[in-house]
Amino acid sequence: MHDFIVVGAGPAGSRFARRAAERGRDVLVFEQGEIGEPLACSGHVSLDIWEYVPEAARADLFQNDIYGARFHVGGPDTPGEAFYRREVISNAIDRVGLDRVLARAASDAGADVRDGHTVTGVEERPDGVRVTVKGPDGTERHGARMVVGSDGPRSRVRAECGLPEPNEFLHGVLGFDPEPDHRDFVDVHLTVPRFFAWRIPRGEAGVEYGLGCAPGADVSGRFDDLCTAYGVELERRCSGLIPVGPPDRVTGRRSLLIGDAAGQTKPFTGGGILYGMRAADRAADRVDPDRPETLDDYERAWRADLRNEIRLGRLVRAGYSLPKPLQRVGLRALSGEIGVHMDEPSTLFSRDQLRALLGR
Repeated sequence: MHDFIVVGAGPAGSRFARRAAERGRDVLVFEQGEIGEPLACSGHVSLDIWEYVPEAARADLFQNDIYGARFHVGGPDTPGEAFYRREVISNAIDRVGLDRVLARAASDAGADVRDGHTVTGVEERPDGVRVTVKGPDGTERHGARMVVGSDGPRSRVRAECGLPEPNEFLHGVLGFDPEPDHRDFVDVHLTVPRFFAWRIPRGEAGVEYGLGCAPGADVSGRFDDLCTAYGVELERRCSGLIPVGPPDRVTGRRSLLIGDAAGQTKPFTGGGILYGMRAADRAADRVDPDRPETLDDYERAWRADLRNEIRLGRLVRAGYSLPKPLQRVGLRALSGEIGVHMDEPSTLFSRDQLRALLGR
């Protein structure tokens, strides 16, 4: 019997598998398709991401340095308010490559990582879990002391174990223009209901365009309008759900959720790479597969780590729905050099941010 079966080899799942394997746990990982595919997540990340990536892989993943963002209340023809730092704030990276690098790191640490395996059933029992998988050679059944659901917004583990869903789902669309662009600012458009649209220069890899809003709000049509406004026709597109707001519980009797499956995302961007990997570390460090009561330790640890950032992130997101005149006034008042971290809204109240405001 394995210690953990991990369902999903995205950043959170692979990070958990790596850390648990490094602690001597027997870890089996299943990924439904080819690792990293299909792409359904932006490749714009904070510099903290590199702490989780083996040093030898960093140069291959890097695409472009980002120094700031221009926020637009209208389309690309409207002037944007710039928020920036003098040093690099974030990077554009190879998002598919990131998944593969992290999965390989988990394998190198001793986890058994298998792609092309679809989990079709999870049964929690008093002494462990039974996981049914459809693989290349047919149906398989595997036993473990615990199951880890890192299988995305529509988590099979979450559904099979009767765990609650995230508070909200948005619909995101990404598209890619292969024309190289080395500019050092992203563009953010507060033009869609309850969320935003974006343009990210990715160096030689081209440009990423994206948009997120409530399902049913003509997401595809709005994305077409964004592309038309920028004068681009994109053949390569992908889409997916963005979970926002973790539920009250992400653990069961012998189960736990991490990453998108747990709604561990930033409310103001929908990004969850860093939050999910931070939660994965808390899970690997605190959960003993022989002691189900340690699942409570994970619940307390990850919430203590991310609770304030998620709460403050909700306040930031509320600004997306303000009347446009108020948005313009607020953006104009706060624009300029900043001292904030893109994954940590709490830095809005940091000394660095205060010095940046006073220095204008």
